Amino acid sequence: MKAKRLRADVLAGLTTSFALLPECIAFALVAHLNPLMGLYGAFIICTLTALFGGRPGMVSGAAGSMAVVIVALVVQHGVQYLLATVLLGGLIMMAFGLLKLGKLVRMVPHPVMLGFVNGLAIIIALAQLEHFKSGETWLSGTPLYMMLGLVAVTMTVVYVLPRLTRTIPPALVAILGVGLAVYLLGLPTRTLGDMAHIAGGLPTLALPDIAWNLDTLRIIAPYAILMALVGLLETLLTLNLTDEITESRGYPDRECVALGAANIVSGAFGGMGGCAMIGQTMINLSSGGRGRLSGMVAGVSILLFILFLSPLIERIPLAALVGVMFVVAQQTFAWASLRVMNKVPLNDALVIIAVTVITVFTDLAIAVLCGIIIAALNFAWQQARQLYADSHLETDGSKLYRVHGTLFFASTTPFLNQFDPANDPAQVTLDCQHLSFVDYSAIAALGTLRERYTKAGKHLRVLHLSERCKKLLKRARMQHD
Repeated sequence: MKAKRLRADVLAGLTTSFALLPECIAFALVAHLNPLMGLYGAFIICTLTALFGGRPGMVSGAAGSMAVVIVALVVQHGVQYLLATVLLGGLIMMAFGLLKLGKLVRMVPHPVMLGFVNGLAIIIALAQLEHFKSGETWLSGTPLYMMLGLVAVTMTVVYVLPRLTRTIPPALVAILGVGLAVYLLGLPTRTLGDMAHIAGGLPTLALPDIAWNLDTLRIIAPYAILMALVGLLETLLTLNLTDEITESRGYPDRECVALGAANIVSGAFGGMGGCAMIGQTMINLSSGGRGRLSGMVAGVSILLFILFLSPLIERIPLAALVGVMFVVAQQTFAWASLRVMNKVPLNDALVIIAVTVITVFTDLAIAVLCGIIIAALNFAWQQARQLYADSHLETDGSKLYRVHGTLFFASTTPFLNQFDPANDPAQVTLDCQHLSFVDYSAIAALGTLRERYTKAGKHLRVLHLSERCKKLLKRARMQHD
């Protein structure tokens, strides 16, 4: 059983390495960097996070979401400032993990997760369309038909092979099979070598050649913070998704520390920054990769490609890699979210759609932030509507109010509207046994209520305050009965 597990991890890691190549090269080119910087970053980050991270089976590398963040920095200040930014971003990621802030990912609602997954699936699919261009011109005629045909063959193999055997990852068979067919038949189609030449040596240690002063810090700090936040967010959400798929539990804080350390090493050795990559993670998982070995094999394979196997690897048809990524996009998209759109509350449906659209047209960080804000406002509105009060006159002529619900900033107005100071008797009792006080707005609302009864010449008595509420009142220096 152990040998079978190791074999599955090795094959899954090898499959994933082929999928990492074009993505990391493309992201490096997007950021106006040497493609080897993307590949070195993939090797270092993928290997180190697999070794020391908190989520076996998850694949990290030079991610596109982080490449987009640093384009302006590279154009304005150059590569050396980018490497310094990667170092600082890694330190921020490590601090995030050491402070045990990874648990904040629990604040992300499930509709936001669905929107995140759907948005990234669309982005993965759209990114493949760039391979149907030659320069700035779309392919046409025979080159287009050849590309489409090879993509279709690749996708067919990936879909059909699991019905015949699960011994070998279908994506690996598709990539190697289509590559061999193109070579033997001499088919004219674009290959990985048309994107970039990947031959190179070992990455070397060299700290960024910049002035280490406050002026430099002012330049790189905003980019480093943004890079760290985007990287952490994508990593933690991908970790959550991996947990669901594998039905096991990862350790987000450990993953954050490992990711930060990997980025520091990558920056010190001339590599790009990176984070978890959902597409490559899905390939690894669907190929049977579950252990740390799969990620390590993927990372080390990248280095072997650079050092020894570049002539062979550069012959891999782009169509084979595009076909695999189209399948990944299809499998990543949460199709179940479409089927339940008319069954979930309207607000949750809007969150799914909003996060998906914003992810595609802007970036992940903004999309998730918007989704959380929408979900939080909806939650606050729903909680505020649930506050209500029972009231009745006591035998001594006083009036008793029993308020049920949660008192916080959104429910202070409904809370105050439950009372009638002008028409209530001289003695009024507020029973807070079923009322939760959440924030300072709740305390302020209680103070406002007391002032209203005082101005009306009446006395308000408050009963059954919780210990938490008493502490809030004491902190706010309010007197109560």
